[in-house]
Amino acid sequence: MIDFPHDVQALQRKRRSITRELSGQSGLTPLKLAILGGSTTHEFAPWVELFLLERGIRAEIHQSEYNMYFEDTVVDPSDLVTFNPNIVYLHLSTINIQQTGLTVTVTEAEFESAVRSRMDHLRTVWDAVWTSLSCQIIQNTFEPPTLRPLGHLDASSFGGTTHFIGRLNQELAREARTNPRLLLHDAASLPATAGIANWFSHDRWCAYKMPTSAEADIVQAYSLAAQIAAAVGRSRKVLVLDLDNTLWGGVIGDDGVDRIVLGRETPRAEAYTAFQEYCKRLKERGVVLAVCSKNEDAVARSGFTHPDAVLKLDDFAAFRANWDPKPDNIRSMAEELNLGLDSFVFVDDNPAERMLVAAQLPMVAVPNVGADIGQYARILDAARYFEPIGVSKEDVERTALYAQNAERQALVGKFENYGAYLDSLQMTGEIDGFTPMYLERITQLTNKSNQFNLTTRRYTKAEMEDVAADEQFLTLYGRLADVFGDNGLVSVVIGRRDNCTVHVDLWLMSCRVLKRGMEDAMLDALVSRARDAGALTIVGTYLPTSKNGMVKNFYQTMGFERVSLHDDGRSEWTLDLTQYATRNHHIRVTTSVRHS
Repeated sequence: MIDFPHDVQALQRKRRSITRELSGQSGLTPLKLAILGGSTTHEFAPWVELFLLERGIRAEIHQSEYNMYFEDTVVDPSDLVTFNPNIVYLHLSTINIQQTGLTVTVTEAEFESAVRSRMDHLRTVWDAVWTSLSCQIIQNTFEPPTLRPLGHLDASSFGGTTHFIGRLNQELAREARTNPRLLLHDAASLPATAGIANWFSHDRWCAYKMPTSAEADIVQAYSLAAQIAAAVGRSRKVLVLDLDNTLWGGVIGDDGVDRIVLGRETPRAEAYTAFQEYCKRLKERGVVLAVCSKNEDAVARSGFTHPDAVLKLDDFAAFRANWDPKPDNIRSMAEELNLGLDSFVFVDDNPAERMLVAAQLPMVAVPNVGADIGQYARILDAARYFEPIGVSKEDVERTALYAQNAERQALVGKFENYGAYLDSLQMTGEIDGFTPMYLERITQLTNKSNQFNLTTRRYTKAEMEDVAADEQFLTLYGRLADVFGDNGLVSVVIGRRDNCTVHVDLWLMSCRVLKRGMEDAMLDALVSRARDAGALTIVGTYLPTSKNGMVKNFYQTMGFERVSLHDDGRSEWTLDLTQYATRNHHIRVTTSVRHS
């Protein structure tokens, strides 16, 4: 619906109509977002709303008045508390930074004191929010100043604004690394792509107290929406790549591996190599790479034997090189990887192929990368399809996990019965209550799991921290390993204690470990914890979505009895713990060493 790269003028003309159309989508994730500004945000917020809708999120937005963020958090937070946001975004700008007393003759001690004073001011705001609310805070970094009265000395002098902003951003980064409730929106990097001269609008600031141009508002809102989407599990996961004239120059079927354009010898060859390097970096931080090419399979694979190929065959989790329509191949990859099509991004130099995939698979993101290979990485990077809020061990090893899964599937047919196959895997499960070292992965899995997810409730890092610390909740994570390797953390359960009953608020599992008995092991552990807490009954709720139909009857298969069924498909189930018998027979379960 919204092409990328953006046609800014078309977006400005059609924003309201596109917003109305996107609002009619089904399955939107609700979110409460507070935008607290050091400037006027009434033109910025509608762009955030639009780009969140594009990513499947229906945002209810609360805004502060001009430069009232301190008053609305520290002095009188009652309106903010009543709104009860999931995320608070502090929309500040360099123009809001006051450096009273910093002159060209300022000392280092005075400079550092000014930095500490500004950080103390921000911490006061953050702490006031966290005192009243359980929510995530997104704090933007500060962009370079547009004016530098000290010239190049502005970057090094203790009286320089550029130096001050850089030092302040360093302190913000230090704070974010140690505080999971704080995320940094890297607004400082955005003028580098839009152009600093086009970023600040003196006229808009003087007239309306809006520091950025109308075009800059769009860039910043799109960037923020990508980060918010990542926080609630709406980032994409798979990058599907064409081969000829996309990962290398030329047509390998005609030119042969020795004549494709790749390496460092020419500018064009270097551009293809640079794009492969960018894709490799995405893979190393957890993005799944796949190939979809009109080609003979063996010929296509031979391209990765080129001595200058950065990407190798084992960097890809799925590989389709044939003459079938590309939409069909992408559908089959989605089934193979057990991922929704809205997890996919497709890159192809051929505009006809891009148009076909976009028309037949509207859930797949198809950026208009054009034909200039030198722009592909820049366009993908600016699109922020794969925005992370953290990188876990499972992310780094994701491609290997999919490869191990293929080996497991190949083994099934060699056994007379499925139980014997499960025993042959020699599975070991680690099941325990939430620990700090796993909270980032638990939050990540919670926000991106859609299919095996009984309630599809989303939690920010801050909310998950509160759940982990609250004795009212029984929390469980599950890791699973076998002879092929470690699947990592694959299941999460949150139960809420209410006298003699435990209500299951969240139960999810990664689809890559389906039918391995992990759900039985998790239920055994939940029953054990519930009994220890004095519970006699577990109550589970199934909340239907467009993606979790596979678990519609999950509670029934696990021995629960249905007690209600509503017109919208929602159902409630109960399990009598006095009659419960252990279900897990194939996984050896251990608990972790507690980490504080």
